[in-house]
Amino acid sequence: MVNFTIQNVLIAVSDDYATVDVQIVDGAIAAIAPNLQVIGTPIDGKNKLLLPGFFNAHTHSSEMWQRGIMSAFPLELWLAELYDFAPLDPEQVYLSALGTAVETLLSGGTSVVDHLVLIPGLELETIAIATRAYREVGIRAFIAPLIQDESLTAGMPSGESTQNHQPYFRTRAATLEIIEEAVRQFHRPDEGVSILVAPTGIQLCTDALFEGCIELSDRYHLCRHSHLLETRAQEKLAQEKYGCTAVEHLKRIGFLSDATTLAHCVWLNDTDIAILAETQSTVVHNPLSNLRLGSGIAPILKYRQGGVNVTFGCDGASSNDSQDLLEAIKIGSILHNVTDFDYQHWITPRQAVEMASLGGAKGFNCADKLGSLTVGKQADLVLYDLTNLSLLPRTDPIGLLVLGRPSNVVDSAWVNGKQIVADGKVTTINVDELRQELFNRSQWETKRKSETVAQIEAHYRTVMGL
Repeated sequence: MVNFTIQNVLIAVSDDYATVDVQIVDGAIAAIAPNLQVIGTPIDGKNKLLLPGFFNAHTHSSEMWQRGIMSAFPLELWLAELYDFAPLDPEQVYLSALGTAVETLLSGGTSVVDHLVLIPGLELETIAIATRAYREVGIRAFIAPLIQDESLTAGMPSGESTQNHQPYFRTRAATLEIIEEAVRQFHRPDEGVSILVAPTGIQLCTDALFEGCIELSDRYHLCRHSHLLETRAQEKLAQEKYGCTAVEHLKRIGFLSDATTLAHCVWLNDTDIAILAETQSTVVHNPLSNLRLGSGIAPILKYRQGGVNVTFGCDGASSNDSQDLLEAIKIGSILHNVTDFDYQHWITPRQAVEMASLGGAKGFNCADKLGSLTVGKQADLVLYDLTNLSLLPRTDPIGLLVLGRPSNVVDSAWVNGKQIVADGKVTTINVDELRQELFNRSQWETKRKSETVAQIEAHYRTVMGL
């Protein structure tokens, strides 16, 4: 493992900045102070800002193939349209995981949480391919195979109508066996790849599947990941299914914990917020997809005031159409200035940076190893070029990074002390070849509404009173 010393670099300290040297030894931060002895390779940090790597704490890598084409639909109809696309093949899984990793890295992320869509019949192969892609790039990967045991139509409230849902094509037992085998084959946290248990959400999962995931999580010490109350329709569905809120129900069955991350959390009430704080569950804020799909504005300021840990995610690239983590952090910060007029509650740029780094590390039970510039923690680091035009003039570097429109500002990035971005370029794979492959494997197209989507849309409009 290469040791190195970043010299004369700017870091954030309390309410100010300091120019220091940072020693990295055996993949960890060994010392932070001015004028340190150079250990290993010297890295010039002059006119650069060093921050801990961010977490892209919720995405679906395979959605890269549909970005820019999806209709202006709410989630339930958007999902029906997404399911209409041609099924994935293994090569698409590989290329889109590479692309997701590269875009995350070049926008400040050193960790990605992939709620991975599985190819039916090739589930373990799908996980193996994504694992290979993330290992090749060198990003820290939390792979959360997306599982369910109910068909798509079960994800909407029935209203006053009687709904008959087709049984899901794979048994619950088979699904849980796949996840357990994935843990045996691919769960290697010390090597930068973790497997999570990840039921898609209450809308498409039975209690039995959640309970199976809880058992696997407890037995193998795995983190848990799920969507939660992304839409108003899911709030109505929870009342139909459980007679209480989804949060109350998940607490009752034991799914919530300090190892649980919950994407979206738009439609929660005050009691729900108190439960998340009590169970130390983490909310992953996905502001761009919430806006794109009209899901609503998650009350993030109330969560923070209530003691709930919050971090950021891009969500999949067909409900956000980007994997620009800095964009998600910016929108996820300033969006809430219009939901709470008490400006003392607004998210500051420094708070946003801490949410994106330490907040993510807390959510995935690795805050003792990641998320801050602290001696002894692993060197997941990002160096930003403060001479870049989008970070000028010289005012507040973190303010410019979070509130501005930074582009091509990542100079270098390391994961566990290994450099994987240098001079603004990912060094571990050939990005030009990746771009060409993504171009060759796709074509310009438009999307037409299918008969299936039209039928689901008619039911949706009825139950939602539209």
